[in-house]
Amino acid sequence: MASTSTLRVAFVGAGYMASEHLRAFAACPEVELVGIHSRSTHRAEVLTKTYPGLKIFPTIEALYSQTHADLVVIAVPELACQAVCQQAFQHPWTLLIEKPVGYTLTQARQIEQAAYDLSARAFVALNRRFYGSTLQLNNALQSIKTPRVVTILDQEDAVSALAAGQPPEVVQNWMYANSIHLIDYYAQLCRGEHLRTEILTPWNPENPGPVIAQLQFSSGDIGIYQAVWNGPGPWSVAVSTTPLRAELRPIEQLSLQKAGSRQAELQAADPLDKEFKPGLLRQAQAAIQAAKGQATTLPSLKEANRSMALVASIYGVE
Repeated sequence: MASTSTLRVAFVGAGYMASEHLRAFAACPEVELVGIHSRSTHRAEVLTKTYPGLKIFPTIEALYSQTHADLVVIAVPELACQAVCQQAFQHPWTLLIEKPVGYTLTQARQIEQAAYDLSARAFVALNRRFYGSTLQLNNALQSIKTPRVVTILDQEDAVSALAAGQPPEVVQNWMYANSIHLIDYYAQLCRGEHLRTEILTPWNPENPGPVIAQLQFSSGDIGIYQAVWNGPGPWSVAVSTTPLRAELRPIEQLSLQKAGSRQAELQAADPLDKEFKPGLLRQAQAAIQAAKGQATTLPSLKEANRSMALVASIYGVE
């Protein structure tokens, strides 16, 4: 836990997401970027040209022992995540781990257990929780006590994912790698405990097509999930209540429709989500609070795995 006003931040991974996290943390005045470890030394060297304070370290052990970083951001490919986390959990820094933390529910739970066994303080980078539009939506719903119907439209393209070089094991579990972005909204917006999922149109891994399910929560809230695989479709999240209907479409943009009106009012877009990859600056600020021992809205591994379990309930893949 950081004891001084300057927070030392280190990174594991040097790909696209690591570069976006770096840009967000570099914009936080109380942060010192101290080190990076990556399997690709070349990629790490490219990043050090933009962030000269970063030093490259050959191992995670050296990254910690020579920087004594307060916070480490892990942004590595899905298949490397478990091994990297196991090493990183050995040290007393706060961890922010890019999702998905594990490419199946089974692996995600193994990683959660390892963190528990080693008393690691680990959080998950579910950055859509920090979108300006998501925060506006939660604020609009805060005073509404009536039941909610949360409808999610998902679109996934496994063919394109394979063509882009994603490993077959990851693509076989693409609902964890990518649908998690949307399904996590059920964990945020549907109150109470998840009771059951009724499958209306099941997932067929041999011939991916439509997937439709209904989720029931102890509060009376209902989740309706519809996914289109290997076909066109928008991502959207809609919340229907008696006094208000809200929709994120695209996810970065909120519209609100009040009872008695036929017109949805587009809400102002968040300028921070235009300046940075959406959600990342606020997420970095929340991670800084966590590393300083302050209250944080970052989801823990346990909380993130609630969403992973929702994925499993819909797709029947663990």
